[in-house]
Amino acid sequence: MQPGTHFAFGDHEEHGLVASYTATMPAHLAHWYLERETFEPVPGEPGLYRLSEPERDGPRRVRQAVHDLRHQGFTVQADIRLDPALSARPPRPVRPHGLTERRTRLAQAAAGTTTQRRATPPTTSAPAARPVPPKPAYAPTVHLTASRSGRSQ
Repeated sequence: MQPGTHFAFGDHEEHGLVASYTATMPAHLAHWYLERETFEPVPGEPGLYRLSEPERDGPRRVRQAVHDLRHQGFTVQADIRLDPALSARPPRPVRPHGLTERRTRLAQAAAGTTTQRRATPPTTSAPAARPVPPKPAYAPTVHLTASRSGRSQ
């Protein structure tokens, strides 16, 4: 193992997919990180952790754990098939429904000219100004008529 390595991942004959930490890593921190990556301590084997439920896409989960720990700044050593930097990813499936052709058509349509957009911006004129009536020189008088009963109807 390289000096300064924090974690090591690999296959174990008895326990399947396992992880361990080195002396450069404090035990309580290694335990915390490995449990977050769904590893559990192996009873009777101090410092050895096995992947819980390895039948549930185990190799991919170990590759993800290696990636996550490296992203956190740790030095990680892993078997070739468990190392995301060294193992080949499975090819992505080709979509038979023509999604790329549709995207190409949409991109071409978006890049082209449209009749909805004008080449020149529309000219706008200022709104017609309404003259303000002059202020009267006198105060208008309002005459209220009172009803006979004193109530409004």
